[in-house]
Amino acid sequence: MLRSAFIDIFKETWPMILICSVILILMRITYFIKNKKRFIFYKELMMLLFVVYIMCLFYVVTFQDVSWSTSNFVPFKEMFRYPFGSHLFFKNVVGNVIMFAPYGFFLGYFLKLEKGTSVFILSFLTSITIETVQLVIGRVFDIDDIFLNIIGGLIGYYSYLLTLKIRNHIPSCLKKTIIYNIILILLLVGLIIYIGNINIWVKI
Repeated sequence: MLRSAFIDIFKETWPMILICSVILILMRITYFIKNKKRFIFYKELMMLLFVVYIMCLFYVVTFQDVSWSTSNFVPFKEMFRYPFGSHLFFKNVVGNVIMFAPYGFFLGYFLKLEKGTSVFILSFLTSITIETVQLVIGRVFDIDDIFLNIIGGLIGYYSYLLTLKIRNHIPSCLKKTIIYNIILILLLVGLIIYIGNINIWVKI
């Protein structure tokens, strides 16, 4: 179910992702050449992934069809309306949490935030902006989405803190830029394999 959601989003957003990624990459390459700055691959890839994430988030919250639903201003009304484990539960409850988890992770990574309170506030402000815009453009406002998005943002942030703790307990020889580059590339390749449902096992 999660994989099919990724595929649906990518089918609609790949032209925008490709064009914006090329523009950003060319600008960054020009910047490094002009200013003779050191190029760190994993940091640049993280920036690019954040931009791609924002574009996908923009598509999800502005273009996906929700004509079957209506605005909800009563807390927890919609959240507990769906049977646990049902398709609508995963789509509207779990989906909103997963959708904002990367946001919390990126907040922690780029801003080096030390407390979850900042992530809570930023997730709240971002989410309420999204819901308000949805209401204005003829979609729906759901207060439960705000709660779920905040939870997702906090999960993403504490996942980032977990990676920091893991990093602090690994040998110093593994804390090199090349290791970070390899890890991020492997994670990205793994995500591509998962979304594309690519079979990497070859029978001999």
